[in-house]
Amino acid sequence: MQRQFDDLLLGSIELFCLAAELGSFTLAATAASVTPAAVSRSVARLEKRLGVRLFVRTTRQIRLTDAGRNYFERCRQALGQLADAEREATGQQTTPAGVLRISMPTPYGHFRLLPLMAEYRERYPDVTVEVHLSNRNIEFAEEGFDLAIRGRAPRDSGLIARALEDAELVVVAAPAYLRKRGTPKTLDDLVNHDCIQFELPSNGRNIAWHFKVDDALLEVLTRGGYGSSGDVLAGVTLARHGAGLFQTYRFVVEEDLTNGSLVEVLRPFGGCTRPFILLYPHGRHLASRVRTFVDFVVEKLHA
Repeated sequence: MQRQFDDLLLGSIELFCLAAELGSFTLAATAASVTPAAVSRSVARLEKRLGVRLFVRTTRQIRLTDAGRNYFERCRQALGQLADAEREATGQQTTPAGVLRISMPTPYGHFRLLPLMAEYRERYPDVTVEVHLSNRNIEFAEEGFDLAIRGRAPRDSGLIARALEDAELVVVAAPAYLRKRGTPKTLDDLVNHDCIQFELPSNGRNIAWHFKVDDALLEVLTRGGYGSSGDVLAGVTLARHGAGLFQTYRFVVEEDLTNGSLVEVLRPFGGCTRPFILLYPHGRHLASRVRTFVDFVVEKLHA
């Protein structure tokens, strides 16, 4: 195989990634025990090789360009894989280390995964966890993620899927709203209520509400004067302050239902669930930080 990267180029990539992570040539130089001028020359060397600008520079700060951000994510992932390979070859991979990047939906992150992170890092303190909260689908290779949590099985055969749980759906409203507008008793009553909408990031359409009627699953398209996108928790906040009815996961509103700030309605039509799945790329040599996190999450959520 023809050699494409010499030692100088690999060193330049490492310094570029360090500058991107720290947001400063000076801080990168200090961390790498070189001069700021050496970092600047390394970045310039890469920009000349690639034919694109990697940073926007001002007198006060540096900022990655779009091309620089994409290059950084790919380079960081590649350097991490090289470090994993070295630790594995030398027998050091028994202790998980490195950066673990996880993408997860906002409600599952806040109410399921984020509360577990401190315990995971107590077990594996050499792992740095970076969490990306978003409801959009991510591209593993392009964006440098190790793991993702999503609501459906992948079409990509290169991904492994581990079921985490089937989360129960409930319809809730604030007591003040129900006093003013009445409590719906049947699904037909929904046409007389403000039903808070959530827009699916995949297609921009409002998500249908799910119910069970005589053991059959039924999707209902509702209407209302409030809509949200990006963060499901916005709908919960609107409902909590009397804006209308909202369908969400029971685990999100358990505390509200207990303290009475929200009330569950349409219980005879409840029982529907949506799955949450842990996804990660298939590989013979899975990094120990990924393997231990998968085992940890499955252990905690299935306990």
